[in-house]
Amino acid sequence: MDVRTHKGTNIERMLAYACAMESVPLPGMGTPVVAAAAPGWGEGWWSGASSAALDDDGSFVIAYRTRTGHAGRGSTIVARSPDGEHLTTVAHLDQARFDAASMERPALVRTDDGRWRLYVCSASKPPSKHWWIDLLEADDPAGFAEAEARTVFAGDETVGVKDPIVQRTSDGGWQAWICCHPLDEPDEEDRMTTAYATSRDGVSWEWHGTVLAPRPGTWDQRGARLTVVLPDGRAAYDGRASKEENWYERTGLARLTGRRPGELEQVGDDAVRDVRYLDVLPLPGGGYRIWYEARLPDESHELRTELIRGAVLIQRGESDRAGARPAASAGSAG
Repeated sequence: MDVRTHKGTNIERMLAYACAMESVPLPGMGTPVVAAAAPGWGEGWWSGASSAALDDDGSFVIAYRTRTGHAGRGSTIVARSPDGEHLTTVAHLDQARFDAASMERPALVRTDDGRWRLYVCSASKPPSKHWWIDLLEADDPAGFAEAEARTVFAGDETVGVKDPIVQRTSDGGWQAWICCHPLDEPDEEDRMTTAYATSRDGVSWEWHGTVLAPRPGTWDQRGARLTVVLPDGRAAYDGRASKEENWYERTGLARLTGRRPGELEQVGDDAVRDVRYLDVLPLPGGGYRIWYEARLPDESHELRTELIRGAVLIQRGESDRAGARPAASAGSAG
């Protein structure tokens, strides 16, 4: 049977799933190392939500978020590392600098002239549930500590925007996938989709609408937040089924569809790992370095990393779905 003429059949889905599993580096394919410990004990004490890039000398620059409890402070940390595991902080951006109630996943990018850009996302103060994204630029990552911030993704009264993935394109332009939280229904702001935008300069952006959405009746029916897109079009995203699973997202697989720019579709019928905010960096010599946010037994989160030497094929039955997900308050998006 030619699966190309039977779109949506079990055979096609199985083949797509096997192909994606072979190409997307996942937690457990290497040896986990704690790159940034949880800043404290209990719910809302998080280190994670990272974005990493290589410097010219082959070392790593890693930006990530910390939070000190659900009602505590959020910060964006920028660190250097010789190996991706041992991090030395070079800039600390506290939420107060942005007049924000908290912060979430940043995006770190190099420009053609060797400068650095950091896209940081901030939450409005209560009672608002709005999020927005600012851009900082510096000659060196340490310069983010004093860099001027300008808003590049403002959102509006109907949607909050956060957790960007920002990449350069082959024609010298820019593309971004943005997590969007609708604000049209009170106490339902945890819902999330992923939208796509393009730009010639990485500052002024053109929106192209939703490109990854929840699937009704599935494990990701409440939200689908893209976290990584590989050069070959394979991708991973965070999903969850309910409001109660806010802050307990799991990782699923996706791929670019090729039907329209930036559009993705889910691959497989279940999550593949019980972690969130997977970040994957292909290495020049082959293999990958990955980072992800892992939950601890006390409900705090730590940032872990693994070195994965080349593509590894694992079977679907090896997916890590162990551990119950206790109910979480849905007061703010995580």
